Amino acid sequence: MTTSTPRHGPAPPPMADSKLFPLGRHSAPPSGDYRWVSPWGGPLRFTHWLAAITITVLIVTGFFINRPYFLTTGGPPQYLMGYIRLTHFVAAGLLVMAGVVRTYWLFAGNQFERLPALFPLRPRDWVNLWKQVKYYLMIEDDHGIHYIGHNPLQQLSYTFTYFVGVVMVVTGFAMYGQAAPGGFWYTLTEPLVLAVGGIQIIRLTHHLSTWWFIIFPIMHVYLVLRKDITEHGGGLSGIFSGGHYIRADIEYVDE
Repeated sequence: MTTSTPRHGPAPPPMADSKLFPLGRHSAPPSGDYRWVSPWGGPLRFTHWLAAITITVLIVTGFFINRPYFLTTGGPPQYLMGYIRLTHFVAAGLLVMAGVVRTYWLFAGNQFERLPALFPLRPRDWVNLWKQVKYYLMIEDDHGIHYIGHNPLQQLSYTFTYFVGVVMVVTGFAMYGQAAPGGFWYTLTEPLVLAVGGIQIIRLTHHLSTWWFIIFPIMHVYLVLRKDITEHGGGLSGIFSGGHYIRADIEYVDE
């Protein structure tokens, strides 16, 4: 279990100060008052990258299962769809495993990783949410608010992403159960299928939810890079090394 507060220090740990993490080493300006913090523990970073990889595999294989774009007039390789489906199911199982670990870390992680950090519960967070939106839209040059962990807009977007992930998993297993009527997954998910109006509604929900995992990473990468460039903290390296630079001369809302 990590400590309840980030580790402070004048310089990053040896791992972050290596060629593997150049952003963490070089993004801090050569002058100015900066300090190093480590808000992201190993379990969170592990589940982040496992989810990123498995979701990519699920999107590619899922679109193939929906419309086999590798098929030609000469016929597909033997058992191609079977291998694609197997890959899809294995990736889904790994994503569920990542979800279980992340759920545990919502209660066992540090103050930036626990459940309260994923919801803008306090009135000041809702005020800061609007300021953050204007800052991202370049309506304001300086929003005047600073978070070490997730700002309110990130809190809402990540929480919504977790929710969509749950929808994807549930609808995915519901479709999986259709292959074996009377089996475990069929019996477990059939009440849901009947409640929403049939398996086609499940398929449509599963397909539409997929697009969130195509759109969200684009926004996510853009905003991470934007913050890295504008605030010079090397935050991008944090998802690899666990830490990054922050300004030492300003106050942070969540510290």
